[in-house]
Amino acid sequence: MTVHGKGHVLACLILEAFSAPPAQASESTVNSSNQVEERQMTQHPYVGMWVTDDGRVRHELLPDGRYDEARGNRQSAYQGRYEVTGTHIEYWDDTGFTADGDFVDEDTLHHGGMILRRQ
Repeated sequence: MTVHGKGHVLACLILEAFSAPPAQASESTVNSSNQVEERQMTQHPYVGMWVTDDGRVRHELLPDGRYDEARGNRQSAYQGRYEVTGTHIEYWDDTGFTADGDFVDEDTLHHGGMILRRQ
């Protein structure tokens, strides 16, 4: 089938747009972005170890935006990524579940019905 006129030009532009490979960021741009993000998390006031009063749950917020949570004798029982917005924290565990919490002051985190304190 032959298409002529304005419709042909439009069809060619649409095909060209959808068949072009996606634009990719250069490696230096990606590395620069990751370094800025990691530097921001390193300086974030909540990075560090958070522990329940009985020591059963130990929750480490790492500077790269990841967390590692130990429960009892289980080291690295839960791991994933986190983001802090203001005093609210959202977690995305590597196994697929999500959780959240709130920093009620600079040394106290309420998370999952637990109270964790900065160590």
